[in-house]
Amino acid sequence: MNKLKVAIIGSGNIGTDLMIKIMRHGQHLEMGAMVGIDPASDGLARAARLGIATTHEGVAGLSRMAVFKDIDFVFDATSASAHVNNDRFLRAIKPGIRLIDLTPAAIGPYCVPVVNGAEHVDELNINMVTCGGQATIPMVAAVSRVAKVHYAEIIASIASRSAGPGTRANIDEFTETTSKAIEVIGGATKGEAIIIMNPAEPPLIMRDTVFVLSEAADPAAVEASVLAMEQAVKAYVPGYRLKQKVQFDLIPEASPLNIPGLGKFSGLKTSIFLEVEGAAHYLPAYAGNLDIMTSAAMASAERMAQRMLSSEA
Repeated sequence: MNKLKVAIIGSGNIGTDLMIKIMRHGQHLEMGAMVGIDPASDGLARAARLGIATTHEGVAGLSRMAVFKDIDFVFDATSASAHVNNDRFLRAIKPGIRLIDLTPAAIGPYCVPVVNGAEHVDELNINMVTCGGQATIPMVAAVSRVAKVHYAEIIASIASRSAGPGTRANIDEFTETTSKAIEVIGGATKGEAIIIMNPAEPPLIMRDTVFVLSEAADPAAVEASVLAMEQAVKAYVPGYRLKQKVQFDLIPEASPLNIPGLGKFSGLKTSIFLEVEGAAHYLPAYAGNLDIMTSAAMASAERMAQRMLSSEA
């Protein structure tokens, strides 16, 4: 089977983990180049040992590499501000190149593979939202397909040791991008996101809490939708799971909740508790927050590559 070549920009934890995933499990994708800015980075060293072309001169260096002419996909695992420049630079010299954005820059449409991935197979730039968004938005969407969601709030708790410089530099963008994507993809009228970096030692696995306020609905139907969504996400993130049973509270009209920015609410409150364990390809198992990003990015690109290859056949 023919495969399409990819380049990864960012030789840190996320980029290196993604490289290993593509090399081990890529069906329609294969590594072409690893790009960084630190010549001493472990990611570049590993790529070189694996026979992958490398450069420590960023996208400018990538554009000068012989393999660049064959690159169809570029995964950007840098930062939101860097991605804006990277997209502009690459688009100017290779207009049809596909960029998979693992930063919160959100130049292209938000993409959560299990929810709206099929809608964006022809896009030139897709945004993978955030780790918290990839973990929780499927659950908001699961409730949305049963009942109208007025408000959804997610709390993503990650191990402090799993948050590298890129993650820490993008905290504001994390909350803004995730909140917006909860609305755009999840279907909530209002979305809010909170991230917590837990300093506990030994590091704790990623945990996510999702609170959804919706119109009144059959709890059994909502739970069935949530369980089906859990299995759909597990297809590309095996360590994704519900931590406990879905919980429901009926808020009667006689004693409504007062939600800032939403007003008085009565209906169904759904509480969902998640855990994401990483596959430990390169990152430790507790870094499920990084694993779900690389897994979602790869799943999205695989779908796009399959579409491209089938159209060429």
